[in-house]
Parts: sequence; structure tokens; C-alpha cells
Amino acid sequence: MPETPLVLAVNAGSSSLKAALIDADGSRRLDLRLTGLYAAPLLTVDGVSRPVAIRDIGAAIDCLVAEIGSRPALSAGIGVVVHRVAHGGDRYTEPVRIDAGVLAELTRLGPLAPLHNPVALAAITAFNAAWPGIPAVAVFDTAFHATLPTRAREYALPAALRTRLGLRRYGFHGINHRWVAAAAARHLGAPLEQLKIITLHLGAGASACAIEYGRSIDTSMGLTPLEGLIMATRSGDLDPGVVLRLLEEGIDAAALGDLLNRQSGLLGLTGSSDMVDIEARAAAGDRDAQLALQLYAYRIRKYVGSYATVLGGVDAIVFTAGVGEHSAVVRHRVASRLEFLGAPLDEDRNRDAKVGAAAPVAEISADRARCRLLVVAADEEGAMAGEARRLFDAPHPLDTERGIPVAISARHVHLTEASIATLFGAGHALTVRKPISQPGQYAAEETVTVVGPRGRIEHVRVLGPPRSADQVEISRTDEFALGIDAPVRESGELDGSAGCRLDGPAGSVTLTEGVICALRHIHMAPADAAAFGVRDGDEVDVRLEDGPRHLAFGNVKIRVSPRFVLEMHIDTDEANAAGLGGIPGSALDPVAPVAKLVARAARR
Repeated sequence: MPETPLVLAVNAGSSSLKAALIDADGSRRLDLRLTGLYAAPLLTVDGVSRPVAIRDIGAAIDCLVAEIGSRPALSAGIGVVVHRVAHGGDRYTEPVRIDAGVLAELTRLGPLAPLHNPVALAAITAFNAAWPGIPAVAVFDTAFHATLPTRAREYALPAALRTRLGLRRYGFHGINHRWVAAAAARHLGAPLEQLKIITLHLGAGASACAIEYGRSIDTSMGLTPLEGLIMATRSGDLDPGVVLRLLEEGIDAAALGDLLNRQSGLLGLTGSSDMVDIEARAAAGDRDAQLALQLYAYRIRKYVGSYATVLGGVDAIVFTAGVGEHSAVVRHRVASRLEFLGAPLDEDRNRDAKVGAAAPVAEISADRARCRLLVVAADEEGAMAGEARRLFDAPHPLDTERGIPVAISARHVHLTEASIATLFGAGHALTVRKPISQPGQYAAEETVTVVGPRGRIEHVRVLGPPRSADQVEISRTDEFALGIDAPVRESGELDGSAGCRLDGPAGSVTLTEGVICALRHIHMAPADAAAFGVRDGDEVDVRLEDGPRHLAFGNVKIRVSPRFVLEMHIDTDEANAAGLGGIPGSALDPVAPVAKLVARAARR
């Protein structure tokens, strides 16, 4: 990071512009907001508001630049400018320094986020001109959702079309979804990596996110910010047949985009995009406003229910952003039927909930709640500043030349002492067949049969020593052969995972959970991590070299421990994709190619 500690965070949204000068400790030195851009523009500086004459988005950006520049004692201390960009496509899953190539790519992505990316590009251009020579960084709303599994990411369209046009689900609001999930975890006094959380970003744009152990596994927005919840001016989910019908009526693509992005949602239902106004009108008996509130809350509640199923349980449901933080009515309507999740609402706490910089989290669930209902103050600017600092404060540059040995982790089983006794007989001890690379671990002579709803796989190797929980690691191909829906998880993340039956020579064990597809990962000792420029918990992109087929893997988890030996583990499907093959029934077979780091990927 440059020597000066000040970060200027610029947040260009669909209905507002925000900026903040943020110190190294995260405190704000200056906070600016331009709201009501298309009605009655209001500039708020450190809590003091005044009307301003703004004609268009360009004038709004110029107003912010001038306001910051009018404080030379502060603006002279800016060390980096960080911009929020809605859509980063496939390429940008981490903060990136902005250069001509980045600007060109963001321009290309503009049509996928028409209310956001063009505004962000205009802000980048204006602030670069005002503070030339100061590093500019982009952080992306889509980046947090780079961990979406295939089942949540893909559309049911022909493969050739999906590939050629990049038609897939990206998700948005990731900066804030990540931020409020971390804040919720702190409030609950538990590591984010142990929690299942649903976050509800309810502002002019609105989206829901299912967060499992710190990773986004589903979100309501898709290729563009149009999909999902009802929003201020955006329609949210529609039957595609509606779009076809409108096209048949002669509405062209440009007019259709304007209709769905700028004339629908709450505005289309009521003539107003302001939730405060809609609530007042509903209370006064306005039928359109009442319908809008019902549809708005119902859509959110449907997503909460579906995400609770996807997660297999929920520890917390979090309301955030303008409507989520300030509308007790919306929170009540969303939460009023969630007791089946163990999430009873405390009406008094809900009415009284206030959040802000001094108290960013308010709890609105009843004392008996198993699933906690929280309101968390959004702080996208603070999150952006933290991301920019992390970009500059990495331990040292990523070493992309040093090789990492690769091992194929074929299907295998870890067993408890109790399961060993049931499967192989009382008092049985595992027999070491051969040590494997990680110290103290070994492939045993013993094998079991894994039985699923559809099929069975025999001679699955047991790895020792015994563990505290039974765990079965299989590939995607194995999953379909067995008929099992196994989530992609880190070793030990078994809550809500799939079940199966294990058959041994002396008996059988039925697992209600414990079957996973292992998240690809790299074991490192602390010295290795320092040499590569990574930290425990980082996720990186990796390139396999020297094999029959060069291949890149994204979102490879770094696991650091003094007990580890440097090695990357991939499963047999991943090895086959790289042309490496595998040895059926074996586990952790070393292979010749090495992996090299390419870039840091989406972090938890």
C-alpha cells in the first residue's frame, strides 16, 4: 500500500452515489452521499444534508469530485481510490488495479449491468482525472459469488450457446453479502466458517444469498441484476414467456431493457419506487401499494425458504441495505412465517431496531430462537477499503514460478473407532498398507463397499488413523453412480452433507451425513505459504503443467499447518480432465505434473 493510509472508496450505485475517505483503522474521515438523483437530489456530507442541482449522473459524479477536492487537507492524503463495479464477469474474482485493459473489459461487460457498470466507468474516469497518478482499484459485486457450484450457476440452455455468450449466473451485491455475513458471525460469537447464513440485501436493488461456511452457494441475481427479488424499478423473476409476449407486441430489445430495468418493480406496481411512500399509502388503504408490499415480502420469503432447504438449516437470517435496515414493516412481513425454521420474530425488537456505525448489528429474534434474525448496517465503502488494503498488503507477491507437487485423491473413507469395530469386528485395528504424503496418515489394507440409492462401489480404501467422525470422499462421477447428492466441502465440513451405507466384512454402518466431494486444496507448511505469498484460507487459481493437457483450476483452497507437506490434492474427475488419469480404488496417488499458482481467487 502507498505510505499514506487514506483510501477513497467510491460507490456508484443504481440510485445513489457514495464516497468515503477511510483511515487505516477503518474509521471515516469524510462521508458523502448523493441520493434522490432522479427526483430531488440531496448531498449529505458527514450527516449534514443540502439540496443540489443535478441534471444527470455525470453532474452527480462531478459534484462528488468537487466536494472532496474542496478539502485539500484531506484529499492530499489519498493513497488509493477504490471503486465498486457491479459486474466482473468470469475474469475478475478479486480486487484488481485499474489499467487500460481493465477499463476495456469493464466496458465490454457494461450491457450485463446497464444501471451499474456504465456509472462505475464514468466515476473511474472522473476520479482518475481529478487524482492522476494515484492507484485506482476495482472491487466487484460478482466476485463473492465465484464459489457458486455448477448446479446454482448454470442455466438450462444449450451448451454451445452458454459457452459462446457466457450465459450463466454471476450474482451481485457480493461486497455487502460478504461484509454483513462476517458481521453476523462476530455478533453470534462463532467463526463464519462454521455457520449457515441467509443474507437479504434489500435496497433499490435487492438480492438474497445463501452462505455456507463463508462461501456463497446460491444467490437470487443471475447473469444480470434483473433476476430474483422485486426491486425499486426492476421486475425480478419473470416467466420468459412474458418477455416473448412483449416482443410479439412489437417492443424492441432496447425498450424492453428499459421497461424491465427502469419501469417495473415497485415503480411499475405503484408509480413510486420509495418504500417509505409505499408503506404510508398502504396504511392509508391504497390497494396498489398493499399489493406491492405483499408481492415484495412474499418473493423474499420464498427465497428464504428455498435457501434454507439448499443449506440444510440456517443459523441466521440477516436484513441489510436501505429497506432491510429501516423498514420494520418489510422485516415483519418476511419473518412472520419463519418459526418453522426456529426463527421467531420479537415484534418489539423489530420495531425498535436501529443500526449504524456505532451499533452495526441489532437482533430482532425472540429469545428462544434457534435461527437468529439480525439487522446489520451495510458498509460497502468500508468493505471496499478493506479489499483495497488487502490487495496492497499481501505478504509478498504471489510466486507463480515455484512448482507444487500434485496428488490424485481417489475415493476413500475415514472411519471412527466405533465404525471400524462394526465393519471389521470388535477390537479390529487398521493395518497400514502404505504411508501417504501428509505426516501420520496412511492408506490401510481395509476396504469397504459404499452403497447409495442407485448403486454401490466396492473396494473403497480406508485411510487411517481413525477420526472423530466418519467421512466418505467421492468424485462427481461417483456421486451419480451412487445416486447421492454430495456437496462440495472441505474435509470435516459434514453438517447437512449426504448419507450412505458402508458395508464391511463384519457388518454395516448407515451414515445420515458424511459424504462429500472434497474441495480441491493445497497443503502447505507455514514456510511454504510465506514463500508462495499466500495465507491460510486464501483461495487461488492454479495451472497444471507438464502433463498431457494443461488445465487451470479456480478456487483452490490454501490450507496451512506445521503438520502439512506441500501438495495439491485433486480428485479423479479433475485428474481425468487434465489428462492425468487415476488408479481406481487408490488414494492420494502421486503424479508427475506440478501445479503453479496463477492468481488469488475469491476469498472467504
